[in-house]
Amino acid sequence: MTDNNNIHTEDKLICTKGNDYYAEGEIYTVGRIVNDKYFQLLTSGNDDHWYATLDDQGIYVSFDTSTVTNNKAFFAKIA
Repeated sequence: MTDNNNIHTEDKLICTKGNDYYAEGEIYTVGRIVNDKYFQLLTSGNDDHWYATLDDQGIYVSFDTSTVTNNKAFFAKIA
């Protein structure tokens, strides 16, 4: 990703709105950067990940599944 969005591998993000997979108030680590819009967000023990999106809505992981009650989890970068 570019420096304009200020997200890099190993950055720490705090969950500001959780769902079934990400807990509000917990801190998660950014994994591999895919492009200027998508990157990996590591989960339990940093072994698993979901793909996060950075756009005009903010930083979030969106789940397209009927098993997740709230389909988006939102995050903020920890300064």
